[in-house]
Amino acid sequence: MLQTPLINFHRDSGARLVDFAGWEMPVYYEGLIKEHNYTRQHATFFDVSHMGRVEFRGDGAADLLEKLNTRRIGNMQVGQCRYSHMCREDGGILDDVIVSRLEDCFLVVCNASNREKLLGWWDRQKIGFDVTIEDKTMKTGMIAVQGPEAMETMDRFLPIDLGDLKRYHCATGRAYGADYVIARSGYTGEDGFEVIMPAHLAPTALNMLISQSAEFGRPIKPAGLGARDSLRTEAGMPLYGHELSEDWDSITAGQGWCVHLDKNFIGKETLQRVKDEGPSKTLVGFEVDSKRTPRQDAPVVNNGEQVGVITSGLASPTLGKVIAMGFVPPALSKLGTTVEIDLGRTRLPAIVVPLPFYKKPKK
Repeated sequence: MLQTPLINFHRDSGARLVDFAGWEMPVYYEGLIKEHNYTRQHATFFDVSHMGRVEFRGDGAADLLEKLNTRRIGNMQVGQCRYSHMCREDGGILDDVIVSRLEDCFLVVCNASNREKLLGWWDRQKIGFDVTIEDKTMKTGMIAVQGPEAMETMDRFLPIDLGDLKRYHCATGRAYGADYVIARSGYTGEDGFEVIMPAHLAPTALNMLISQSAEFGRPIKPAGLGARDSLRTEAGMPLYGHELSEDWDSITAGQGWCVHLDKNFIGKETLQRVKDEGPSKTLVGFEVDSKRTPRQDAPVVNNGEQVGVITSGLASPTLGKVIAMGFVPPALSKLGTTVEIDLGRTRLPAIVVPLPFYKKPKK
């Protein structure tokens, strides 16, 4: 099993460790709900070093990434980050990624479960392009600092003015003897940052962040994969293997906003057809009238017949209600539509509600 540079921190902190996409990862420390609420109220850090970090270099890097991504890449300016999908010819989603343009390369961050698959696919697609692809995953560490206090703490911790860093933008710098990349992005619905640094320095940097944040009076605590999943579900953010899959396309998955059909990319013809004809199913949010939580693959039922499927479900710590996401036919996607979720021995009443379920309070 693979381990991140912070594995000793997780063990010393008493984390509950699990196998996640072949990596030994913390699912929680003090408990999912505590870590979830602390993120919403203060700030936590997540070890996301298991995610792939791959550099594309060379004169053909932009053109290759334009071909691979559903979203336009070639017009990105240095310091910009863009969420995008990479698809097969038939529109099936290979992964959702974040592409960042640095001074000397493009950086692609992908899901841990898809890294090896993508590396092979990229290698086949790069023929004819002047590009070098280098996997930096094992040479670097990556942490995400998320929550309403993330900005104040990270601004003190790093020698740059993070207030000038816009959402989905990144910057490079050097601190404590190491080069780093910091992006204002995240996966919780809160403001925050993701920082990449050399693997061997990640434990030292994390310990300094913990001790200095406590001195600032804004202690940052660790959070595991459990809270990461509950936070992203409240924020209506898709997870690969749940809302995203090779079995369907980006428009069906409700992510048509990151598909630019006025440029060429792998899968364009299929996605154009889906847009023209309309998807056969639509991703929606549900509020469930029960204390029981529907799990992935639970059938969605209307008039006694299965019409859809649940992709994610959660007893929301923030909202105090049970919520879920899932696919239904477009005719049943209207807000206020009532359905049932089949748990086998019982069916739970549910109503279609807007996504996201949670939005960060405005200051």
